[in-house]
Amino acid sequence: MTDAALIRVRFEALSPHLDERGRRLFAATEAAAAGYGGIALVSRITGIARSTIGRGLKDLAGHPTLEAGRVRRRGGGRKALVVTDPRLLDALNGLVEPDARGDPMSPLRWTCKSLRRLAAELAQLGHRVSHTVVGEMLKQQKFSLQANRKTREGDSHEDRDAQFAHINAQVGTALAEGQPVISVDTKKKELVGDFKNGGREWRAKGDPEEVRVHDFLIKELGRAVPYGIYDLASNTGWVSVGINHDTAAFAVQTIRRWWQKVGRLRYPGATRLVITADGGGSNGSRVRLWKRELQRLADETGLAVEVHHLPPGTSKWNKIEHRLFSFITQNWRARPLVSYKVIVDLIAATTTTAGLKVHCELDANHYPKGVIVPEAEMNAINIHRAEFHGEWNYTIRPNSQSDRAVVS
Repeated sequence: MTDAALIRVRFEALSPHLDERGRRLFAATEAAAAGYGGIALVSRITGIARSTIGRGLKDLAGHPTLEAGRVRRRGGGRKALVVTDPRLLDALNGLVEPDARGDPMSPLRWTCKSLRRLAAELAQLGHRVSHTVVGEMLKQQKFSLQANRKTREGDSHEDRDAQFAHINAQVGTALAEGQPVISVDTKKKELVGDFKNGGREWRAKGDPEEVRVHDFLIKELGRAVPYGIYDLASNTGWVSVGINHDTAAFAVQTIRRWWQKVGRLRYPGATRLVITADGGGSNGSRVRLWKRELQRLADETGLAVEVHHLPPGTSKWNKIEHRLFSFITQNWRARPLVSYKVIVDLIAATTTTAGLKVHCELDANHYPKGVIVPEAEMNAINIHRAEFHGEWNYTIRPNSQSDRAVVS
């Protein structure tokens, strides 16, 4: 066997077990042993650059080119693609975000597109990237590869995907114009008191916090009803904690408080407020009180209130679930919610490494259930329905404007 063949055999056997510095020193040793022309020979066999082998020879000669313990010099190696291609990450998020799904109690999200398909679509957009790098970027963005899970709430509507595409387009347009876009929903109601709360936290060994065995309502304390708003553009949240019923009046009052305290200052030139919401609950597409209260909000603020409801069976995909509520749940894990003050303080203390900030306040007002909205008030609502699924997509304008329509 020739010297070149022996070098190749040794390199192929050792290379998987060596780091970058180890491969460099191995190549330098072989080049030194080969004598004249050894650097060129070893470079051709191993694919290691001649300059790299030269640095290895200096290391062997007692003139180290690196600080102790380092594998490569500071700043060495190829720059990450997100550095050399600053628009790559936004392009990837733009591809996966319209189809992102996940568990509302987890910050992880998953996408139905394969890595190779995403890499191919990015290539069509002018970004050269391998499917391996796409996977690494998705993990950094808190995506994960998951199997199916039974979380569907109802039958899938035939226009489900089309509605998501419609919402994404309308939200994207509003954000580009600098208009406020918020995602709204009610978080799970919580019993107030020394009840067990899911999760674990660090405590002295053998000293768990004692809580009640049974989760029965304490009438004197009641339930907490957190209604949340997530501002997509600013990555901020607003939560009102109600003390009795989750009604449309409570939901819109939360939106009103957010606009009065934050929204109008953050968006002084706003002409409309875009809201994405579930199809059911207190902000449901069929709730008459929801539309009447939004009309009052539009009249008070002068804003056109543009609403887009998620299609049936997809409430767990609402942005607020993943961007706000999941982190609130993490923040108060294993902490008994013994009072409304504790609940408000824990929600307000929720932050993330991405910069999420949350304001929380108690709403002690009473919101009765079963409010009937007369037909005359419904007829006075200045609602304009979109051509595509007007029951899901509509705009309520201030009644000072001339155009009016009747709600069916």
